[in-house]
Amino acid sequence: MTDQTLPAPNRCFHILPAPEDTATRRTCLKPSRSALSVFPPLKRWGICACMLLLALTASGQTRRDTARFRVMSYNVENLFDSRHDTLKEDREFLPDAIRHWNYTKYRKKLNDIARVITAVGQWEAPALVALCEVENDTVIRDLTRYSALREAGYRYLMTHSPDLRGIDVALLYQRHLFKPVAHRSISVPPPGKDSRPTRDILHVSGLLLNLDTLDVFVCHFPSRSEGARETEPYRLRAARLVRQAADSLLHVRQRPQILIMGDFNDYPHNKSIRQVLGAQLLPENTGGNADSSAVAAQPDPYGLYHLLAHQAARRKHFGSYKYRGEWGLLDHIIVSGTLLLPDAPCHTRGGDVFAPDFLLAPDKKYGGRQPFRTYYGMKYQGGYSDHLPVWADFYVLY
Repeated sequence: MTDQTLPAPNRCFHILPAPEDTATRRTCLKPSRSALSVFPPLKRWGICACMLLLALTASGQTRRDTARFRVMSYNVENLFDSRHDTLKEDREFLPDAIRHWNYTKYRKKLNDIARVITAVGQWEAPALVALCEVENDTVIRDLTRYSALREAGYRYLMTHSPDLRGIDVALLYQRHLFKPVAHRSISVPPPGKDSRPTRDILHVSGLLLNLDTLDVFVCHFPSRSEGARETEPYRLRAARLVRQAADSLLHVRQRPQILIMGDFNDYPHNKSIRQVLGAQLLPENTGGNADSSAVAAQPDPYGLYHLLAHQAARRKHFGSYKYRGEWGLLDHIIVSGTLLLPDAPCHTRGGDVFAPDFLLAPDKKYGGRQPFRTYYGMKYQGGYSDHLPVWADFYVLY
C-alpha cells in the first residue's frame, strides 16, 4: 500500500505578441466590451496584465483545510456481558457468580463508557478509540449501537484472541475520518508451556482525509498478575512483534505514519517500552514537550516516540493507573517520528491523561484519589474503570 498524491491540474495562459494596431490585439484573457468602453485604450493592456497575474496566482495556490483528529486509548476494566460463553472462563461475570454481574450493571457500564468517550472528545466523538478488556463482538456492538454512543456512528474492528477469559481489544473509528483498507491480528506465542494464552495485537491500516495511510496498533500486553519479573518475558515477546511490524512499515511505506496505543502493563522505563520498542522521549520543543526557550530538535522519521513519557518523568502524580498508592503510566501512545514534524500532512501536538473528577474516587488506604473502579476486589463500586484513558490530538492537512 502506498500513499497517494493527487496531481494538480496544469493551467497555461498565453498572450500573443501585440501588433501596433490596437484593433487587432489578441490575448487569451480578453476584457468584455463594456470594460473596453470604460477604460481608455492606453490602459487596456494594464487591465489584461492584472487579470493574467490574478489567474496565475490562483493557479499556483492550493487551498488546504485542517481537521482535528483526536485518538484515545482506554482499558475499560472487564467489559463482559452477563451470558455464559461455553468456550471461555467467564463464569465470574454471571448473575449467580461471586461478582453478581447482571444485565442492569452491564447496561450501566455501557453508558458509563459511552460518557467517557464523549467527554474525552470534548462532546465530539474522537476519531479513533482503542479499547482493552472487552469480552466479545456482542459487547462492542451493544456499545456502538445501543448505548449513549449510538449517535456517534462508530464502526469497529476487533480481535478474537485465544485468551482463556475471552478478553480482546477493539478499535472504534469514525469512517469519514479514517477508512480501514486492511486489518489483521498478530498472535503472541506463549514463552513457555505453562504460560496462559494472551491477547492478540490488532493492526489496522486506513486512509485519512488526505488519502495518506495511517497504521494503527492496538495492544494489551500480558498481565503482571503472576509477578512483574516472572511475566516480563511474555511482554518482551509482544513488544518484539510490534517492533518488527513497525520496522517493516517504516521501510515499505513511502511516508510511514504509525500510531501504537493500548495497555502495555509496563511503565515507560521498562525494557519492553524503552529497549525493545525503542520508544524515545519527545525531542525538545516538539509536540507536548514544547518549550519556547528550547532549540527545536528534529525527530528521527524512522524512530518511535512516546507522547506521554516526558510528563510521567516530570509530574509526580501523573499516570493512568494507581498501584499501592503510586501513580504510573501503563497506558501508552507511541508514534513514528514522521508524525512529530509540524509541517507534515498529519502531525501531533501531544496528548495527556484524561482525569476529570467523575472518573476519580477517594483512595481510603493510601490517601489522595484513585480511578473510580467498577469493582474493588470482588466488591461492586459502580464506577468506570481501574484505568484512566489517555488521548492525543493530531492535525490532518487535506
